Amino acid sequence: MTLESLKIAVLGCGQMGGALVRGWVGAGVIVGGNVRLFDVKRETAQALADEVGASVATADDSMTGAEFARSFLQGVDVLLLCVKPAQVAPLLSSLRRENPLGERLLVVSIAAGVRLATLEEASGGMNGVIRVMPNTPALVGEGASAFCRGTHATDDHAKTVQTLFGAVGSCVEVPNEALIDAVIGVAGSAPAYFYLIIEALTDGGVRAGLPRDTARTLAAQTMLGSAKMILTTGTHPMALKDAVTTPGGTTIAALGVLESGGLRGTLMDAVRAAAERSKEMG
Repeated sequence: MTLESLKIAVLGCGQMGGALVRGWVGAGVIVGGNVRLFDVKRETAQALADEVGASVATADDSMTGAEFARSFLQGVDVLLLCVKPAQVAPLLSSLRRENPLGERLLVVSIAAGVRLATLEEASGGMNGVIRVMPNTPALVGEGASAFCRGTHATDDHAKTVQTLFGAVGSCVEVPNEALIDAVIGVAGSAPAYFYLIIEALTDGGVRAGLPRDTARTLAAQTMLGSAKMILTTGTHPMALKDAVTTPGGTTIAALGVLESGGLRGTLMDAVRAAAERSKEMG
C-alpha cells in the first residue's frame, strides 16, 4: 500500500524523526515532495530534506507565529510530532492557537509518556489523534511499533499509521492506551536489553578465546537469526529452544546456568519496571 498523495508535516528531525522519513520515502510509501520538515536546528532539517526531496518550513524573525503555523500546516494531512516529550503539548498548543487545526488533520505523536488526553487537549479536541510507540531499530527498517487511537481517530487514520510504521518494521494496534506502558517494557526499551545480552555473549566469547569482533558478529547475527526464525515460521520459542537442546549436550548445560541465574524472571521484572516507570512519566 502506498500513500502517494499524503502530505506530512514533521516537527522534529532528529534521530527517530529522520529515520521514519527516510524509511517511508525509501520504501516508496510516501513521496518526498509531499513532506514538510521543521527542526530548531535548520541544518538538520535541510540535510534530511536534501536527502529525501522534502521541503523545509522556515521560521525567522520576520514571520509571525500565525504565518509560520499557516505555512507549516497548509494542505497537510498528518502532523508527526517527533520532539522531546516535554515540548509536545506546548508546541502543539502554540500551533493551534496561531492557526486552528483543521479537523481533517491527523495528529501522530511518538513521544513517550505523553497521553492521548494531553494530545487531544493541546490540539483542540476535534482532531484524530494517534499515539505511537516505536523503537530505535526503525533506524534500520526493523522497528517494532504499537499504536492506540484517540477519541476521533478513524479506521482510515489507523490504516495510515499502520502503513507508515509498518514500512520500517512491524506495527500493531493495541486496544487501549494503558497497554502502551507494557509495549514500552516489551519493545520500546527492549533494544537496550538485547544490546546488553549481546555485549555479555561477546565477553563470554572473548573469555573462551575468540577475537572480540568475531564474538560480537556471531552473537548479534545469532540473535537476529533467532528472532527471524520466530517471525518467519510462527513457531513457539519454546519449541525452537527444544529443537536445539539435545540430551546431555552443550545447550542444556548452558540453559541450566541461565535458569540458575534467574534470567527468565529478571527479564520479566525488567519489563515490569519499564512499564511502571512509563506510567509514572505519564
